[in-house]
Amino acid sequence: MLKSLLLLFVGGGLGAMLRFLIGKYSLQLFETNFPIGTLVANLVACILVGLFVYQFNLRLDVSQQALYLFLVIGFCGGLSTFSTFSIETFELIKQGNIVFAILNVAISVGAGIASMTMLFKQH
Repeated sequence: MLKSLLLLFVGGGLGAMLRFLIGKYSLQLFETNFPIGTLVANLVACILVGLFVYQFNLRLDVSQQALYLFLVIGFCGGLSTFSTFSIETFELIKQGNIVFAILNVAISVGAGIASMTMLFKQH
């Protein structure tokens, strides 16, 4: 159990650090009110989860549970963030940027589901 918690802790910390860097550099690259950093981090996490789950379901055996805990639950869980997505959407609404708020929800949810669908469509 302690090993599992440690794998989750390290994976989650690395994912959260990458999310922070994506957000920070997105602000420098794009001058917009649209929360592009959170969108990118969440979409990257969705794609990675899809790839990792695909690999684990089809190619890895049960002995790889530690890798699954580290990559899927830890790293991708730390990289993605529903709470930041929610607060940024709420802030867009408060600022009167209703179109950006709707686009944020539609793109985030739609692209996240689409990325999973494309990965699993073949099987």
